Amino acid sequence: MSLRQHFLGLTVLYGICFSCVHAAVYGPVISANFPDPAILVTPNVTYAYATNSGNINIQVATSYDNGATWTLLDGVDALPDVGSWATVNLTWAPDVIDRGDGTFVMYYAAESPSQMTHCVGAATATNPVGPYTPQMQPIACQTAGGGAIDPAGFQDVDGQRYIVYKVDGSSLGGGGACGNANGQYSTPIMLQMMEADALTPTGDPVQILDRGPQDGPLVEAPVLILHNGTYVLTYSSNCYNTDLYDIAYATAPSLSGPYTKASSPLLVTGDDGLTGPGGATPTPDGTFMVFHATVNFNPLTRYMYTATISWNGTAMNV
Repeated sequence: MSLRQHFLGLTVLYGICFSCVHAAVYGPVISANFPDPAILVTPNVTYAYATNSGNINIQVATSYDNGATWTLLDGVDALPDVGSWATVNLTWAPDVIDRGDGTFVMYYAAESPSQMTHCVGAATATNPVGPYTPQMQPIACQTAGGGAIDPAGFQDVDGQRYIVYKVDGSSLGGGGACGNANGQYSTPIMLQMMEADALTPTGDPVQILDRGPQDGPLVEAPVLILHNGTYVLTYSSNCYNTDLYDIAYATAPSLSGPYTKASSPLLVTGDDGLTGPGGATPTPDGTFMVFHATVNFNPLTRYMYTATISWNGTAMNV
């Protein structure tokens, strides 16, 4: 049963209109700092993973009712060893895939002292909770462009694996709340083909999106899914530490694009009482997503929320 089918079942059972306008967002479902959440659906348990908090490199939460209620696993670090190429407590925006052979692959971004930027890396485990064992070298660093962050895995219909990530040009300067206020730097979203192990990059990355005038200084937090034959790239734009942060999406008829941005964001400040929604990860079937929203700017604190997704052709709605 998909997560959306679960909620539709509750609609029938309790007469609750989960699909009505302004009734598809739930939460906070984790009332703790849990930014940039990712979701992994398994037959019996649904998992969420988030950016570091305190001394935990990668946070983990579990749901045993198809994403309705969640438990943060206090003190559990899915990635206690970030790898010899990285430093601890600067691990951002994880994503986890099931490779299908008993191995789970985590993608994450971490600070590389040798590159003096963030790089994207991978780690493996036989249990979704971990502990994950990091690879010896990162997948991508994009040092000249400002670093690589926000990785997410994708598998196409032919079985070919990819990751998408952001080149972090906004880290190079330019002023403003999160850099690049002067628009000097690009923040492109890259598509990288991977070998069957989902760990080893093959070929050169391809740019599939970049910021435009409506995006402010950046686009980031990309996640790619395939819905009814259309490639859908969700992402966030504007500064993560302001109320301009949002969740947006773009669509394409083919994997490498061209991607056309939707005419308006999926979620912005004010929708469903949210402030600065961002960092969304939809499930591969495009029926459900997790995301964060800001509850405090000082110190910056972001709780996890969920939403059911509906579609009108290629138009995405919550």
